[in-house]
Amino acid sequence: MRRSISLVGAVGLALTLAACGSSNTPADPTSAPETTDTATTEPTEPTGDAGSLVIWVDDTRQDAVQAAAATFEAETGATVELVQKNFDDIRPDFLAQVPTGEGPDITVGAHDWLGELTANGVVAPIELGDKAGEFEQVALDAFTYDGQVYGLPYAIENIAIIRNTELADSTPATWDEMIAKGLEAGTKYPFLVQVGETGDGYTLYPFQTSFGAPVFKQNEDGSYTNELALGGENGVRFAEFLAKEGKAGTLSTSITYDIAVEAFANGESPYILGGPWMLGSFEGLDLAIDPIPSAGGEPAQPFTGVQGFYLNAQSANQLLATDFLVNYMATVEAQVALYEAGDRTPALVAAADQVSSDPIAAGFREVGADAVPMPSIPEMGSVWSFWGVTEAGIISGSLEPEAAWNKMVEDIQGAIDASDS
Repeated sequence: MRRSISLVGAVGLALTLAACGSSNTPADPTSAPETTDTATTEPTEPTGDAGSLVIWVDDTRQDAVQAAAATFEAETGATVELVQKNFDDIRPDFLAQVPTGEGPDITVGAHDWLGELTANGVVAPIELGDKAGEFEQVALDAFTYDGQVYGLPYAIENIAIIRNTELADSTPATWDEMIAKGLEAGTKYPFLVQVGETGDGYTLYPFQTSFGAPVFKQNEDGSYTNELALGGENGVRFAEFLAKEGKAGTLSTSITYDIAVEAFANGESPYILGGPWMLGSFEGLDLAIDPIPSAGGEPAQPFTGVQGFYLNAQSANQLLATDFLVNYMATVEAQVALYEAGDRTPALVAAADQVSSDPIAAGFREVGADAVPMPSIPEMGSVWSFWGVTEAGIISGSLEPEAAWNKMVEDIQGAIDASDS
């Protein structure tokens, strides 16, 4: 395996990473040394004393990371210990252990952890060098904070319309047309989407964006500001849509994730809004992946979630860890293996191109091209507790749409102000 960190870049990177490890404050990007794309290092013979890494992985990613680690060990002489963790435990454990000098050198994680991880000073920037140009831009954007990349992306996930082709030959471009086509199919449900008693702001978000009511305003470069944008006239229009569709029964708090998946698997609807994590439940169905129809007249943009690997800011092995990530996990072989383990579109363009020979993978990738990264700014943490429950109350009819939506916006703003004070 050819290694792509140049000798000059590696020396400079060692100095940069050493500086990062000595402080919880990210290194100044203007002080990073220049790298060169001329000379590249070749794999060296194992020396028996080339360092060691500890990597936290979940069970889904373990085998794919282990395969890359075996090659890394053989080519560098370093040792890699994989520690399997429950994915839901990784973030709190990482936050708790890193400040004490414990924790792994590398951990898997989601991009929307970034705000909290950087605020607590537990992750270091990763110097991707020339590799940066090989990733989907949305994946890099998702892991970028204050001009620096803090994760090695490996997968992009987003929701889309999953269509049973035996029940519908297409997904129309608008909500009303889709519901009409779903009714024509004569199934129990014209369309399925999980809501539940506590709501689901993430899954309903593309319909919200189609009314021009994103959660936060964005800068020209796509980064998020902390200024809320889900209020005002557009937000109220979306709330009124929720109330109308709740009354009609096309949106219902009685439909949970499990109920929606089971009903679609049983052929009870031609359409379900969901992600690749559902596909294992739909074996035997002839499926197509389609764009999400607009309910409000503007494009329906779902969230993009990006998964990747974070580097421990306190690790004494940051150069070795960066070598492993940039030269062994940012390869087509590794990223395709991760795709096969989790059905998420690879973040590396060449790997995404390869798996897109599968029309299902190609469909999710196409919809994801118009998606927006889920905000990773700390203020997003103030949104979740108010968002879904308000939507559920409006859909069920227990809350008046305009008043409830406006109160939700006030409550979110109040929570943001309190956390900033």
